[in-house]
Amino acid sequence: MLELRDIFKTYDNQPLLRGISFSVAEGETVCLLGASGSGKSTLLRMIAGLENPESGRILFNGLDLAQTPTHLRDFGLVFQDYGLFPHLNIFDNVAFGLKMRNLPAAEIFLRVAALLEKVNLTGFEKRKVTDLSGGEQQRVALARALAPQPRLLMFDEPLGALDRTLKESLLQELRSILHETKIPAIYVTHDQDEAFAIADRILLLHEGEIVRAGTPAEVWSNPGSAWAARFLVAGNIIEGAVVASGQVKTEYGVFTLGCSHRHAAGEKVPLLVKQSGEVGEEIKFKVEDVLFKRDQFEVRGEGLVFQLKQAPAVGQVIKVKVEVECLR
Repeated sequence: MLELRDIFKTYDNQPLLRGISFSVAEGETVCLLGASGSGKSTLLRMIAGLENPESGRILFNGLDLAQTPTHLRDFGLVFQDYGLFPHLNIFDNVAFGLKMRNLPAAEIFLRVAALLEKVNLTGFEKRKVTDLSGGEQQRVALARALAPQPRLLMFDEPLGALDRTLKESLLQELRSILHETKIPAIYVTHDQDEAFAIADRILLLHEGEIVRAGTPAEVWSNPGSAWAARFLVAGNIIEGAVVASGQVKTEYGVFTLGCSHRHAAGEKVPLLVKQSGEVGEEIKFKVEDVLFKRDQFEVRGEGLVFQLKQAPAVGQVIKVKVEVECLR
């Protein structure tokens, strides 16, 4: 098991990571999700041994890695730019780490063949990597990372250069491979769709801290803060003022909240407004624009956005059932 304890790091005299602590269990895929500059890639570099924290500890199976050089940590790393060797063919790219360990040629051949089959590249052994598509190159990079049978896999924005359709296909394949091999993995991305598709657990990073952690379903249903809800596009964020216990007044009306936070009368609070089924509060607004989105319509008006099955007319005043919750 990988464990990070109270990691701190500064960059240009500004705090980049502030007390980061988390663990990754055997067979678990943890996604570090956050905007550019939130410290995600720096965390990976520290785990890999390419950078050192200013304070805190990084342990694997209880052993501190501070004195363990990068090449002895036995971790695999997959980058967005693939990091393949252009002068080597596909077989030799995948076999590179195995040859560095002086494994017998027969074992190398069998292991590379099995991995190329796993990533759907059987028959590509003699091809140049420069002749491959982006998706095929990323498959080679994954096979090369898997070849030495690492104790941990790390992915740094691995699908950022691929189009949406190919990205979705590779995510499904990658998730299947990770579950099959049971290798613990850390997946870094700024893309919410990637994170929710690949992760067993999501860590949401903001301003050097983990502001929300949980399963994809937990993080989506309860982002916990206004920043997290906006970043995830989890619903509409509106401002209100507390007028009585459990009552918040907004420009769209007064809402009753089952809120666990303590609020004083007059206090300003951010609210997350999500569509609900037949039960819930009701919000009314004038439609300003309607966009077709596959099997539904994105309806906008008065600062609100909802997804509806039927398209109302622009200028029409409509009512939508919603759930409203208080955010930090």
